[in-house]
Amino acid sequence: MEYKNRTYREHLQKERWHSFTVVYKETDLWIGIDQESFQESILAFTESRIRTLRESMDAYLQNDPDYATSLVPYEARPEAPTIFQKMSEMSKKSGIGPMSGVAGAVASRIGQEIKEKYGVREIIVENGGDIYADIQENIDISVFAGTSPLSEKVGFTIRADQAPLGICTSSGTVGPSLSFGKADAVMIICKDCTLADTYATAFANEIKTTDDVAPCVEKIGKTQEILAAICIKDDKIGIHGIFDLKLFHSKL
Repeated sequence: MEYKNRTYREHLQKERWHSFTVVYKETDLWIGIDQESFQESILAFTESRIRTLRESMDAYLQNDPDYATSLVPYEARPEAPTIFQKMSEMSKKSGIGPMSGVAGAVASRIGQEIKEKYGVREIIVENGGDIYADIQENIDISVFAGTSPLSEKVGFTIRADQAPLGICTSSGTVGPSLSFGKADAVMIICKDCTLADTYATAFANEIKTTDDVAPCVEKIGKTQEILAAICIKDDKIGIHGIFDLKLFHSKL
């Protein structure tokens, strides 16, 4: 099943953001910037930064192809781009391969570079279901969980006082990303977007049936870096964390 349903885009307050997309190779980013902070030059800057980042990443992987395929923590070489160094560091915590954090790592890197360059008040960068959010006002985020009856019906009200945050979702039934589980969705929220991404993949790997949801949430609850989580398999849901649950009664 292709991951086409961009629910986090649909439920965001559209008047709050000036949004645009940037696509380069497999990287497909949706970026929202508060209306007052947006400048037209941000588009060209973002395109340039994504191209440069991807070219440096691709060049490194040609010389260290095992980095891209490892399913366990893997140390980046000293000459690796800093984004790969970060992914290696975070994957040691989740216990899986470093590429599990790549979407979150790219989203946060681009978001931080735009913030540093332009001083924007609020920015959201979404990369294949993984979100970097640096916000000043609360925002509601729903979970897309494929064919589950809970899909798009539940989420969190994300508190701005905790930002910036990584809000990352992994699935064993939706999208092209590698997963060894059958979870319809595991959303993980951490202060660090790369960490949230690799944890989402790791915990989604652990859910194969509805019976796995409760023990998975219990394990998540013991992981200090995780601020909040939602785990969905079929009609079963597990919730953990500091944010208020948000119910979405209809699709927008």
